[in-house]
Amino acid sequence: MSGHPGNPEPLTPRAKLAVTAGKAAAAVSRAAGRGSGSVIGGRVALKLDPDLLGRLAQHLDVVLVSATNGKTTTTRLIAEALRASGPVVSNALGANMPAGITSALAGGSDARYGVIEVDEKYLAGVARDTTPKAIALLNLSRDQLDRAAETRMLAEKWREGLNGSKAVVIANADDPLIVWAASSSPNVVWVAVGQEWKDDAWSCPSCGGVLQRPGDDWFCGECGFRRPAPSWALSGDHVLDPHGSAWPIRLQLPGRANKANAATSAAVAAVFGVPPQVALERMYQVQAVAGRYDVVSFQNRQLRLLLAKNPAGWLETFSLIDQPPTPVILSVNARGADGTDTSWLWDVDYGRLAGHPIMVIGDRRLDLAVRLEVAGVDFRVCETIDEAVAMAPPGQIELIANYTAFQDVRRRVGN
Repeated sequence: MSGHPGNPEPLTPRAKLAVTAGKAAAAVSRAAGRGSGSVIGGRVALKLDPDLLGRLAQHLDVVLVSATNGKTTTTRLIAEALRASGPVVSNALGANMPAGITSALAGGSDARYGVIEVDEKYLAGVARDTTPKAIALLNLSRDQLDRAAETRMLAEKWREGLNGSKAVVIANADDPLIVWAASSSPNVVWVAVGQEWKDDAWSCPSCGGVLQRPGDDWFCGECGFRRPAPSWALSGDHVLDPHGSAWPIRLQLPGRANKANAATSAAVAAVFGVPPQVALERMYQVQAVAGRYDVVSFQNRQLRLLLAKNPAGWLETFSLIDQPPTPVILSVNARGADGTDTSWLWDVDYGRLAGHPIMVIGDRRLDLAVRLEVAGVDFRVCETIDEAVAMAPPGQIELIANYTAFQDVRRRVGN
């Protein structure tokens, strides 16, 4: 699509009709109590005009964000940073497939920037349609084993899809799969933000050999594929920019993973001319992201809501929770949006929860109960969130749930 950021070409009559019909469908869905309506609205709009996503993006400076973990939060942080230099349209609630993205952009005719979270499977297609100025690639690890391709295959798809892309790719130098995927791009900004979960990154994505991982470095002794030298880096509570200046990260979001998200977001903002100091100051405004990290009051108790969807996400989340004897409620479902395969539970080190009083809820509470029993951790199985909260010993409760279980909890506690 041609078109110039800030100078929208008028939409065709067909595109206008598609936008109107999509908004009407979304409104009907909301009125029926079926959620935000963004997905159904986008589907209706794309049926009427299959090229609508490209048309809606043509006047925007677009950044795409994709990863297994952290993409919703990073999208939010980048959007906040870019608002320093103009209006932003973003799919902030995480509807990250083409229909949801189309729906979000349909509401952004006055925006200058489009900050778009994209499901990993759809990245290459959305990049083709929206001609992004920047693409942020954070991490790749196992997730939704019944739906998603094996991680090496996903990295290969990204590599093919990004080959020759004009976008500036901002990529995590510490994740070998991300480096492999991004290396086909002519213009990459490498950011060192660490890699806590390494179990999907022991073999070389280039040749299949065993990766050597001395300290923070990594390389393949067989084919020479290795960690690139980063130009941006997370260092404790600071972001180091390409000139070696250290900028303090002050966030209301907890944990090291969010500092990593902020470091990547600062590197993305710089591509759009927003300096690190301004970008990082703006990120402080973000208190919660689609309910994540919110502390809510329920049955006279305080609950902190934490989302963890896959082994890498659970590992990061365990590092956030307060020390024992803080009570913890765990909730796991296996509906379509979660992936119906729960075998990933065996990849999570639940032994890290030893000493916490644990209550287990959710559709797959018995799968989780078996896993905890094998890990030698004490727990109680409960039917509902109400029962789990009533059983929890005093103190703020940490609640960790996967995707649809998290939405169930939010609805019940009125968040």
